[in-house]
Amino acid sequence: MILDIKKLETGYGRLQVLRGIDLSVGKESVGLFGPNGAGKTTIINAVMGIVKPWAGSIEFEGTAIGGKPTHFVARAGIALVPQERELFPGMSVADNLELGAAYVPRGKPIMAQQLEVVLTLFPILKERYKQLVGTMSGGQQRMVAIGRALMANPALLILDEPSLGLQPSIVAEVFDRLSILKKDIAILVTEQNVRESLKAIDRGYVIENGAVVLEDTAAGLANNPHVISAYLGI
Repeated sequence: MILDIKKLETGYGRLQVLRGIDLSVGKESVGLFGPNGAGKTTIINAVMGIVKPWAGSIEFEGTAIGGKPTHFVARAGIALVPQERELFPGMSVADNLELGAAYVPRGKPIMAQQLEVVLTLFPILKERYKQLVGTMSGGQQRMVAIGRALMANPALLILDEPSLGLQPSIVAEVFDRLSILKKDIAILVTEQNVRESLKAIDRGYVIENGAVVLEDTAAGLANNPHVISAYLGI
């Protein structure tokens, strides 16, 4: 198993958010679904070392990473694409992508190889290679953010709400690329757009009130009455 979370409990200050989360990711694409405030981003924050576990364990490729600092987690092989992209708008696409690998031992030695992967996956970035990121559309910036994460040559790619703020056609394109990526890399994605993301994942979890209430294959979730009524709007 690439990521293995068991009985995870954590929160912020005295506020408990996660209540005994069990979650795993193998060589596959896994979705995390649920309403705002359910705990999806807190799970990511715990994996990335932004919040420390109160109880339970987090293992990455057999190594305990719960409570480890973020730079340790990143160097171990986990790359995060945050909700707000967090790019360097005054720098070019080229420079933003290079920074994704420059300080990561897994990525730096094969920077040229990973760059080819990214530019093949997102041809628009090759066209805009020297353009300042701050002058690009939101969808193009999302592609830069995903590309920058891939430059680190991660074993696990985590995406937090990748469709946030994007127009529907761009959302479909982003998830189409994710469906391609899942053949070569483990993916964990949190998403409110359940309909699109179910097309790009193998399995998924539904998180409500800090606990897992459903776990199933993408097909199983797509046909689950609770998911249909609460998240697919049918």
